[in-house]
Parts: sequence; structure tokens; C-alpha cells
Amino acid sequence: MDAMTKMWVSLFGIGMMAIAALLITFARLKTKGVVKFIISLVAFIVLIIGFICGIISII
Repeated sequence: MDAMTKMWVSLFGIGMMAIAALLITFARLKTKGVVKFIISLVAFIVLIIGFICGIISII
């Protein structure tokens, strides 16, 4: 993988982690019950995708 592709994958991973942080903050402050669980689950999945992109950009 060339350097520019690694940069874009890394930026995508950082963006996904930021979105996950915003989602979990929204879920904890503004929602309750099942909606809170669903948004938190989506945030966790987005965080894992961001983590995998970060690992790919390192390799």
C-alpha cells in the first residue's frame, strides 16, 4: 500500500472513531432504554471499524 492510501485509510479510521465518540455521547445524554442500546451498539461497531482501519494503515 502506498503512502497516500495509508494516509486516507488512517484519516477514515480517525473519522470513524470521532463519529463513534459523538454517537456514544448522544446515546448517554439524550436517550433511554432500547434506543440507547441500539445507538451504543452502532457506536461500538463504528469504533471497531475505525480501529481496523487504523491497524491496516500501520501495516
